[in-house]
Order: sequence, then structure tokens, then C-alpha cells
Amino acid sequence: MNNMAPPLFLAPMAGVTDLAYRLLARECGADVTVTEFTAASGLTRRNAHSWLKVESDVRETPFIAQIFGGDVAEMVRAVELLHDRADVIDINFGCPAPKVCRNDAGASLLRDPDRVVEMVRACIEVANVPITVKMRLGTGSGPNTALEICKRLESEGVERICVHGRTMSQRYAGEADWSQIRGIIEAVDIPVIANGDVVDAVSAAACLDVTGAVGLMIGRGAIGRPAVFHEIKRDLGWSDAPPPWGEDDAAVARLWCWNRYLELNEELYPPQSNKNLKRHAVSFTKGLPGASAMRVKLHREADQGTLGGMVTDYLEELAATNPIAA
Repeated sequence: MNNMAPPLFLAPMAGVTDLAYRLLARECGADVTVTEFTAASGLTRRNAHSWLKVESDVRETPFIAQIFGGDVAEMVRAVELLHDRADVIDINFGCPAPKVCRNDAGASLLRDPDRVVEMVRACIEVANVPITVKMRLGTGSGPNTALEICKRLESEGVERICVHGRTMSQRYAGEADWSQIRGIIEAVDIPVIANGDVVDAVSAAACLDVTGAVGLMIGRGAIGRPAVFHEIKRDLGWSDAPPPWGEDDAAVARLWCWNRYLELNEELYPPQSNKNLKRHAVSFTKGLPGASAMRVKLHREADQGTLGGMVTDYLEELAATNPIAA
């Protein structure tokens, strides 16, 4: 790999970036992965499902755990509890989901820069690992606050910031505003990662050109398409390493990635326990010939082993008879 190439991050996504998927993304060319965002309240109350989200593996280095919450004391305690496993702790001020924002967490906190700074400062004071932050441009009500917040967080000692070029109220509608990300990058000296609408090599190159970011974070563009990381590096000349699936064929890549995810799933989780597997099954078939009918069958199937085999058979037939575009 070109050592000067900007790193590619797999974005933290609820219900998507479980450990198996993060390891798969690494094998497909992602340089950095982040856990699903995890409620600080769940960690402090020793909720078993919350702690499963922050499990890692020696193949995932650095291990970045992302947490969110609206209570400063709870966030501080969660940071302390993660010291034994996390290489970096990322704080989420970017989630636009109503159920998160109603609880005064995620992107809703961007309406109050003082509170964001207070929370991050308190976490940094107790942390023995680097603290990073992921955020949006603002809430969408009133002026965007990201620029002010980023400048203040730099002075507090945050080591890296990722900015999604949308507001909370936009959620995922419209186009990401890369120009506002550039404004932030020009105002601070710490590394800034750009996020939003990077789905292939063309958009990756365009985002880097507009923003001047030191790296890119890919979210929705990597759902069901972890091969996107290899494709970007290949097409932009950042790497000449052969893909793990052996040939640059999109259908073959999709099949290999799905089967590898199943292998990792079997290795890492007890049988029938991965709550994300059905969602991934649907994502791996999305947009492909016959996907609608396949999706109906997948939703009806309760057994995860059968479900995995159904998707494998479907993708095998597609790879043999109907190549798909990258």
C-alpha cells in the first residue's frame, strides 16, 4: 500500500458494525474500524448486550470503542470501564436517530457547544487512551455549531475529529456539505476525517479534493459492500495488492465477502446469537437481480444457518450467470 494514501475508516453503524463485519472490512482493505455506538448507560449498568458491542479481537488494531450518552458522569464512568480494552475511545455527537436525540444524546447535543465541551473535557481528564469525536455539522436549527465545537475541542486535547457533512435534521437526506468540512479542516490543526456520500473511488477522490481531509470514513456505502475499500484503493492507485477473493469481479467479491462473514460469524459468536446477521443478509442482496423476492424469503427464515446458505446459493448463481457492476 502507498504509505501516503489517506486511511479509510469503516463508520460505526448500529446493527451493522459488529465484530465479524469489522474484521471482514479490515480484510477487504479498511484501515480503521469502530464499534457500533454503545450507550454509556448500558456499560455502566453492566448490560450484557452493551458489553458484547465492545468485544474485540487481536486482528483489530487499533481497537476503537464508540460511546454515546447525555449524562456526563455516566460517560466518564464508561470511559474508565473501557480502559482495559480500548486503544481509543470515540464519543458520538453524530447520531441523528430520534430515539437517541430524544434522550439528549448524539447529534442533539450539538445545539449546546458548552455541554459538548464539558462532556469531552471530563472524559479526557480520566482517560488513559486517546479521545476522539464524531459529529455532524449541527442540529439543523439555527447556525451550525461544528466549527466552533471543533476549535474548542482541539484546545481540550481531542486527538482526531470525524465530521459528517449533514445536520441532525437532515439525517441522510440531500447531499453532504463537504465545503463546511473543509472550513473546519482549515480552522484546526488536529486530523479531521471526512464522512458523508463516499461510496466509490470517484466520490472518494472528489471528497478529498473538496475537503482536504486526512482520511475518509465510509458508512452506508460499505453496508453489504465491504469490498468498497479494496475498490477505492485499487482504482485510485493506492494499492496494487490482489483482493482476497482472487479476481476483480464484483459478483465474485460479493460472494466471497458473504461467505467470509459467515465464517467469522461462526468463529466469534455462539450459534443463532448474532442479532445482525439477517440485516446483513438483506444488505448483501440489495439492488441485485431478484433481490425483492429474496428479501421476502429471508425475512421468513428464522434459522441463521439456513439463512446464510440461502444467500450463498443466491450469490453463487449470480456470480455464475449474471455478473454485477462494481
